[in-house]
Amino acid sequence: MNVQTTQGMMKLPDAFKDKWFILFSHPSDFTPVCTTEFVSFQKNYEKFKKLNCELIGLSVDQVFSHIKWIEWIKENLDVGIEFPIIADTGAVASSLGIIHPGKGTTTVRSVFIVDNNGKIRTILHYPQEMGRNIEEILRIVEGLQTGDKNKVAMPANWPENEIVSDEVIIPPIPTMDAIKERNKQRESGEISGYDWWFCHKKL
Repeated sequence: MNVQTTQGMMKLPDAFKDKWFILFSHPSDFTPVCTTEFVSFQKNYEKFKKLNCELIGLSVDQVFSHIKWIEWIKENLDVGIEFPIIADTGAVASSLGIIHPGKGTTTVRSVFIVDNNGKIRTILHYPQEMGRNIEEILRIVEGLQTGDKNKVAMPANWPENEIVSDEVIIPPIPTMDAIKERNKQRESGEISGYDWWFCHKKL
């Protein structure tokens, strides 16, 4: 997909080859909630980069409007927006299915988390009245990367779960022999767990 951005033409996902990226859409430029989100994304940009993850925004507005909005944020809030913003005619938003029903070309406040193979791993949708939680988006990226690397799953509220604390979930196994081995691991203390299907460990 070729897109026009505030940093020139880009092809997605090729522009972020071997990197994760977050594509997040906005109803329109110069809106208060979106402005707070842009500032928060920028202030957390280095955290995303440490996770090998880039950012790219989208709004159904012309590139000139995006540039003016970026200038306004810099002049009034002293925050320089470093990531690109897609200037969409509506084609990109339509292809992603994020045009708000009954509101013309207004886009849904969506988040697409794409991994380093160009595969969409998470889709989040927020109402227009609710700003995104940037820390949660960071948590999802870190959790997905941790899960991929270690072949584990993340419990609720990871890394501060009410049951297993900062430990991760060991996925269940589908054979009787594997279950017997899993139970031996629990009994020896190699891993912790409540049953063969609910085991956890520290990384």
